Amino acid sequence: MATKLIKGNTAVVIGALYAGSDCFFGYPITPASEILHEASRLYPQLGRKFLQAESEEASINMCYGAAAAGHRVFTASSGPGISLMQEGVSYMAGAELPAVIVDIMRAGPGLGNIGPEQSDYNQVVKGGGHGNYKSIVLAPNSVQEMCDYTMLAFELAFKWRSPVYVLADGVLGQMIEPFTFPEKAVAPVIDKTWAVNGNAKTRQNLVTSIFLDFAQLEDFNNRLQVKYADIERTETRCEQQNTDDADIILVAYGISSRIAKTAMDNARRQGLKVGLFRPQTLFPFPKKQINALADKNVTFIAVEMSNGQLADDLRLAISCRRPVELVNRLGGNLVTLDQVMNKIKAVAGK
Repeated sequence: MATKLIKGNTAVVIGALYAGSDCFFGYPITPASEILHEASRLYPQLGRKFLQAESEEASINMCYGAAAAGHRVFTASSGPGISLMQEGVSYMAGAELPAVIVDIMRAGPGLGNIGPEQSDYNQVVKGGGHGNYKSIVLAPNSVQEMCDYTMLAFELAFKWRSPVYVLADGVLGQMIEPFTFPEKAVAPVIDKTWAVNGNAKTRQNLVTSIFLDFAQLEDFNNRLQVKYADIERTETRCEQQNTDDADIILVAYGISSRIAKTAMDNARRQGLKVGLFRPQTLFPFPKKQINALADKNVTFIAVEMSNGQLADDLRLAISCRRPVELVNRLGGNLVTLDQVMNKIKAVAGK
């Protein structure tokens, strides 16, 4: 397997191509623009479709159309662009169309700036658009995982016929690390079992999100909730380190989890029993695993680059049974190691 130094945004495109993606529709926005740039170079080279749309709204609606025809579609953006896509994501969830959406988060609200943040958590994890839908959300924390989780996103999107997000921050998108190429590639295949291809064979298939009969729409919504419950039961992923004997457990995802890991290692060297819990899926949130830890006499510390959006989900998951502290930065600033260590020592009474 070949190893190379590459940027996180490039790893996303490589993962999509290895996963068999045959269509990319997007619009440039910092700090996600390299995804579009790399896709514009690589997709045509491999005989796959690339189109720079006139806007984010156009991008997601092109994804809807191509996905409805059974193609393996992919788009990427950042905070403001993801906001503009939310109506289309709701339509895709309502039509049960598979798609992969990569969000390289930047600081907000509004135009904000191009620094890294994790403040898209609520709009992505909670749905963002209208209606009773959810999207699977994967949270990488390395360049390698930017590729691997994009490949996983395509697998889950088609398994569950649902939009799937890869939620990363601007640091992960821009950083360069050693990267190992995947061993196997999936050939692009158009799924005709449920899609519409404008021919007699697929005439009986129906792709829609409109149900004018109230009872029919309620039945459809209830079926969606059953699907989401199945996803919660089978697709939850998390990583735990040193949680067995921990008195304090840091909870973090993305680049913040790497800062938290360094803090955990430092604290352990100082004799403090600190562990790390990293949710790798934000929906489904690893409730069962975090509740098992909450059964112990522990204090949780959420480490994030937002106003406590992850901390809120943590409190909800454990029904506020244990204390949840917050270490955070906003505006494009990274949480510092000193911040996390100071909070650990304050909680430990040191």
